[in-house]
Amino acid sequence: MVMADRDGVEVATGPIKFLAVTGLVGTMVNGLARVPFARPWQGPAGILDNIGRSVTRQAVRSFLGYLLSLPIEEYRAMEKVLDQVCSAVLPPVVGGVGRVEIEKDRVGGVDGVWVRSKDDVQVDRRGDPIAIRGTILYLHGGGYVATTPMMYTMFAAALVRLSGCRIFIPDYRMAPEFPYPAGMHDAAAVYRAFLDSGIPAEHLILAGDSGGGGLATSLVIHLREQGLPRPAAMALFSPEVDLDLSDDSVVENARSDVLPWSIPVAPYLKGALQPGDDRVSTRYAHPDPEWFPPTFLCWGGEEMFRDSCRAFAERLRGAGLLLKAMEEEGMFHVFPLLLPASEASKRVFRALAELAAENVTPADEVPSVENVGL
Repeated sequence: MVMADRDGVEVATGPIKFLAVTGLVGTMVNGLARVPFARPWQGPAGILDNIGRSVTRQAVRSFLGYLLSLPIEEYRAMEKVLDQVCSAVLPPVVGGVGRVEIEKDRVGGVDGVWVRSKDDVQVDRRGDPIAIRGTILYLHGGGYVATTPMMYTMFAAALVRLSGCRIFIPDYRMAPEFPYPAGMHDAAAVYRAFLDSGIPAEHLILAGDSGGGGLATSLVIHLREQGLPRPAAMALFSPEVDLDLSDDSVVENARSDVLPWSIPVAPYLKGALQPGDDRVSTRYAHPDPEWFPPTFLCWGGEEMFRDSCRAFAERLRGAGLLLKAMEEEGMFHVFPLLLPASEASKRVFRALAELAAENVTPADEVPSVENVGL
């Protein structure tokens, strides 16, 4: 269920939605027309990588800047249109090319999407069946206010192939209609449902990007408070772990990042917590290896969250946690999702594959989807 279909969420009328879509097209054309004047061939990588980076940066910046300038009811209408396009286009693409299947389901009372390898792909080099290594609870990004699980199925399909795991992307509630802690409670409900269905915590992995990455770290703290077992591991891509947004990189990298310079925070917190509270800004938390899982963390050297990701990595190292951290020079926010063909993204994917092979033990018996969908 996308946000536009939830009770109490206002959505723009058809004519207004049409005008919003038309405005988006014009903004994208205008934004891409600027690319040649920014010398896209220059940069720290090869010419093709640099051009791809420049085009992606400008396209995403124009896209996000326009959408976040809309009134919330127009944005929700646009979000539903984009979700419908992704629902029509992506399943056959990842199914035919990536040999990955997508299925909508409901887990722990929360709607979402399963992304998993087709049965005939889950075999080793000799053709023998491989047990599913684990289940990934992936929390999509969007600054706690935007996007849907279906928009993430292409990236999730890549993670499925890399890790040998299956992935569930919950459609958690978002701000401003549902501020903190609604989204975290939805994520916790899915996690608890996995445990209740018989999936052991040592075969559960938390993952997320941007706001979803920040939500994943908040969820770990919440699980500890609720006395629930920690997951086996966590994978974070440019996580939003500091809502205070006071680092130098927020200003210094505003020109080079894909994020809009005015990152929304108030709609999510809505006065419930201060931005620097360690329950939502886990950069300031005090992680204990007994309850904080081994973590993979990556971010771009030219993104606005660079300094907060660096500080978070140092916080985890200082606590003695197992950590694999990667900062990629010249890259922007969530680059593995936006520019997967780049050399920087390939390095991230190789590191993830190695970590999965080394640290995620295949489960002897994993409950079927029918037993998990509660």
